[in-house]
Amino acid sequence: MTKRRISMLLCAAVLMLCMASPPALAADRSAACYYPIEVESYTAGDFDQPRVRKVYQLSLSDDPAGIPTEDFEEYGMTFHLMEMTRKTEVGVDTQPLTKTVTTDSKTGDLGEILKQLDAEIESETEDGYTGVLKLDYNSVQVDVKGYGTSTRSLSASRTYPNLSDADLSLVPKTVTEGGKTLNLADVKWSSTTDMEGEDVVTRYTATASYTGSVSSRYVTGYTVTADYTGEVAKTSCEVVIYTAIFGCTDVPYTNTAPTQENGNTGGERQDAQEDGPAGSNPPGDTLQADGDTVTDTAAPSGGAAALSIAGCVGGIAALLAAAYWGYEKIKERRSAT
Repeated sequence: MTKRRISMLLCAAVLMLCMASPPALAADRSAACYYPIEVESYTAGDFDQPRVRKVYQLSLSDDPAGIPTEDFEEYGMTFHLMEMTRKTEVGVDTQPLTKTVTTDSKTGDLGEILKQLDAEIESETEDGYTGVLKLDYNSVQVDVKGYGTSTRSLSASRTYPNLSDADLSLVPKTVTEGGKTLNLADVKWSSTTDMEGEDVVTRYTATASYTGSVSSRYVTGYTVTADYTGEVAKTSCEVVIYTAIFGCTDVPYTNTAPTQENGNTGGERQDAQEDGPAGSNPPGDTLQADGDTVTDTAAPSGGAAALSIAGCVGGIAALLAAAYWGYEKIKERRSAT
C-alpha cells in the first residue's frame, strides 16, 4: 500500500462521513415572517464567543411564532438561538413634514428678512403628529406684494420785464423745470412810467406762476415664503419588542491539558477531539417574557448540533490516526527488508 493510495482512501472516507452526517445545522429561513429592526454582532464570555442580536418589533396582536429561530450561517459559522426576551413598550410613529410659512415684509433685503424669520418652529398636524421643524434657508423667496402711486406738486416762477402791454399773449404758457413741463397758473402785473424825450412811455412787468405735478410708482410691501422641514412624531399603540440572541456552535476548542509525547495512540487523540466541542456547548435555549424565563420549544436543540459536530470531528481524527499508523508500519517493513 503506497502513500498515494492511503491518501485517496482517506479522502473518500472523509467525504462519505460528512455526507452521512444529519443536516442538523442547515439554515431554514422559509418560516420567517418578520424582519428585524436592528441587528448587532458582538462577542461574549471569557473566550470571546461570537453572538448575533436581532431585535423585532411586533404589535400586541402579532404572533411571535413567526420570528425566525432556526439556525443560520454567517461569517462562515453556524449560529443557533440561545435566548429570546420580550418587552412591552409604547410605540412612537414618525414621519417627515414640510410646512410652508408665508409672512409680510416691508423690505426686500434678503439679509434683513432672514433676521426676521424664526430658525425653528413647533408644528402639529391634524392627525396628532407634533415636532420641531427647522428653517430651510435655500427655500426663502421674496415677491413684491403690490405697487402704489404717489403724486408730488411742482411750482416755478418767472419774471418778464419791459413788456409793452399787460397782455397775456406776451407771457409763455409753459415752462420746463427739472425736466418737467409746468403750465401757467397766474400772472401778476406791474408797470413803470418813463419819459423818452417828450413822450411818456409805460413799461409792464409780468410775474408768472407755473404749476405742475409728478407721479412715481413705489412698492407697497413684500411677501416672504419659507419652508420648514423636519420630523414629527405621534405616540401610537403598545408594541412588543423581542430580542433574539444567537450563539455560534463552531467555536474552536483548545485543549490546555498536559500531554505525553510517548505512548499517545490514535484513540487518545480521538478522545481529545470529542471532548472539546462537547465541553464548550452554549447554554440551553430560553425565552424571557417580561422578566419571566420559559423554555423555548421553537428553537432547535444546541446540544444535538454540538454532538453531531463532535462525532464528525472524532471520526475524521480516527481515520487520520489509522492511516498514519498503517503508513508507519509500511515504512518499518521496508526498513527491515
